[in-house]
Amino acid sequence: MSKTVLYARVSTIDQTLDHQRTQAEKAGFVIDEVIADHGVSGVTTRLVDRPEGKRLYDRLRRGDVLVVRWVDRLGRNYEDVTDAIRHFMRQGVIVKTVINGMTFDGATADPIQQAVRDALIAFMAATAQAQAEATKAAQRAGIDAKKGDADLYRGKKPSYDRKAFSQVVDMLAIGNGASEISKATGLTRQTVLRIKSNPAASEAALAKWGL
Repeated sequence: MSKTVLYARVSTIDQTLDHQRTQAEKAGFVIDEVIADHGVSGVTTRLVDRPEGKRLYDRLRRGDVLVVRWVDRLGRNYEDVTDAIRHFMRQGVIVKTVINGMTFDGATADPIQQAVRDALIAFMAATAQAQAEATKAAQRAGIDAKKGDADLYRGKKPSYDRKAFSQVVDMLAIGNGASEISKATGLTRQTVLRIKSNPAASEAALAKWGL
């Protein structure tokens, strides 16, 4: 019998496990099992090298569905993410994302659909790597800032905290508009639009300030 497995990576500055599961269930997923890595860096550690991430390779079978918040959960860079997704597709596992509701199914036989699917995997993996690199740069800048003049490295302090940032990202993912999000979070519409236009840079700003 096929099952739906949610894989979550939870770091000290990331979303909680409960939050990720709730978000997946709100998106319509019925989760049979949760596999999670706690305190493991997605920036430096491959999925197969994570204590729980490597269990996915043993647990998932043909017909199963692997749910992740976004493709960045599946690797530390472009190569890792694309390798992981293609491995699971070859095994007959369907990979789905909570954000944007993407589906990657290796059973697709139509060559045009395959080309579109593979191009989408490449694009999303490249975006995930760009976001990871922005986070690493922000972390390095944060370390350097502690050694000298912090404001030279950190720039203007964000007008939002990490909780508000996560709420904005989550509401954007399910299609809420900027005005609606502004009202719900108390942030200005301009701030919401700035996060929407470049979530990686917005998250990097939080990391620079240790928020």
